[in-house]
Amino acid sequence: MFGVAVVVLGVGVLVYAYQSIKPPPSKICGTPNGPPVKSPRIKLSDGRNLAYRERGVPRENAKYKLILVHGFDSSKDIYLPLSQEVMNELGVCVLTFDRAGYGESDPNPERSVKSEAFDIQELADQLHLGPKLAGVTLVVPVINFWWPSFPSELANKVFKQQLIRDQIKLSIAHHAPSLLYWWLTQKWFPYSSIMERHPILFNKRDVETVKQMSQVPNPDEYKIRQQGIYESLTRDIMVHFGKWDFDPMELQNPFPNNEVSVHLWEGYADKLVPFELQRYVAKKLPWIQYHEVSDGGHLLIHEKVLCEAIFREVLLGEEPSI
Repeated sequence: MFGVAVVVLGVGVLVYAYQSIKPPPSKICGTPNGPPVKSPRIKLSDGRNLAYRERGVPRENAKYKLILVHGFDSSKDIYLPLSQEVMNELGVCVLTFDRAGYGESDPNPERSVKSEAFDIQELADQLHLGPKLAGVTLVVPVINFWWPSFPSELANKVFKQQLIRDQIKLSIAHHAPSLLYWWLTQKWFPYSSIMERHPILFNKRDVETVKQMSQVPNPDEYKIRQQGIYESLTRDIMVHFGKWDFDPMELQNPFPNNEVSVHLWEGYADKLVPFELQRYVAKKLPWIQYHEVSDGGHLLIHEKVLCEAIFREVLLGEEPSI
């Protein structure tokens, strides 16, 4: 009898473990059991749908067309503190889109760093934005602690400055991604400072920015995770911190004649993306123009003055005075 009880208990533990690791089916927009589709979408070459939004000057009248890529746990409805008057002055049409699995864009089971880039390319092609790329700006972009070019001593030092919950999360994403969904949904331990919106993430400037953002209602915020956190947040972390098939710091300048300017913005007080590693990337890739805001945090793009400065720099080539 005792042996049977042990077997039953063992089977129960295995079933629970399997159910905890295996994500539930995605709630794909436009399917019978999924959320409705309310935004314009394009059909990608692999059959997926990509939802997008336009702001500013009408696309057909715009002098500049800019694709803005939202970050983690966000969407095409990203808070952008640019007034209609400023966008009219700049003559810019701003296109945002839901990345795969977010909002109203279909999930991508094969999602990768490359697929993210190709989605942007297809969006630009299908909306006839033009063949010429005029500029690229990266604002507090993700850093993968395991990029080979990082000195191990530096990467380890900065990695250990992360909260324990985030060290565990990132290690699972890199070394055991099949367990990541379980870690992000278990209730026994703190699992992710950014998903839990831990106050330690924000410096003084970020706190003020959050207050400003809270005054602007976003009725569609619920759509961010509506297809399930596996296809949106979990896959995001897996792609960002998994094993990349190239080292970004070995990239050659794709614009040797300076026909396109590439900029990188970082906050010295950013508690999510370490400035030490961002500086190292800029040093290894001197063709990227690096801007560091001395007391800036992670929410630079959401600050009104900074946001406008970033747009003027990439569109007009104006030197930022920040």
